[in-house]
Amino acid sequence: MTQLSDGVDTLTVRIDDRVLTAVPNYVLGVIAIPAVEVAPAPPAVSALLTAAEDALHEAALDKAAVAELPGIAAWREAYRAVGVNPNRFPCAAESIARRVAKGDRLPRINALVDLCNAVSLGAALPVASCAVDGLADLVVRPADGTEIYLPLGAPEAPEQPEPGEVVYADADGRAHSRRWNWRQGHLVRTDLGRHRLLLTVESAHPGGRVDVTAALARLAAALDELSAAPRQEAVLDATTTSAVLRVAGPVGSDHGSRS
Repeated sequence: MTQLSDGVDTLTVRIDDRVLTAVPNYVLGVIAIPAVEVAPAPPAVSALLTAAEDALHEAALDKAAVAELPGIAAWREAYRAVGVNPNRFPCAAESIARRVAKGDRLPRINALVDLCNAVSLGAALPVASCAVDGLADLVVRPADGTEIYLPLGAPEAPEQPEPGEVVYADADGRAHSRRWNWRQGHLVRTDLGRHRLLLTVESAHPGGRVDVTAALARLAAALDELSAAPRQEAVLDATTTSAVLRVAGPVGSDHGSRS
């Protein structure tokens, strides 16, 4: 299964009101990049990820202490609010923080994934890179149970989210995540090559907009060193639930990459 096809000019990102009713403090920050060459991580990005890992190693947190980090603790409560057991299905930020806190290193994937992991570890918030080639809409909403989800790395084994499970979904009935941000879908994976991307930062704690904005700034600063591709930012919450982001410019267009 290949990634989504090209052919749209804008991407509408929206938070469903039912999600905000369950988790009123939910904030979703996004950076849309019309076209960027995803390459192996350069030394600067590798250094950011290593520094974030080293900081967690030095903190010597156990599993319980990771769960008590403010951003992660709020996500555990958010998961409970939508009927998900966070002990069984930890949010993306808790999952990688647990792994690193044990003394491990994260696998090095590519510049964008490694950058997102570095920022996630530092902020204790879920941060992700999604390839949105051809997507016209993406909404964070409860599943109705009919959506099709292709697991990352196993697209030949499709799943259907449980009714009420929060997912990132499109208008064609495809779910691109499971249990909110516990797992990303195969169709929006960020692999090597030129892609239209949507970077996401999510929080669930009071005042989280400040932390989301700070994480977006860290992503933007690193992106300045990676590529000259144009980009657009937005922050969604209970007061602003949708944004229309420009993803025009063919995937193969040359915006130039910075070394």
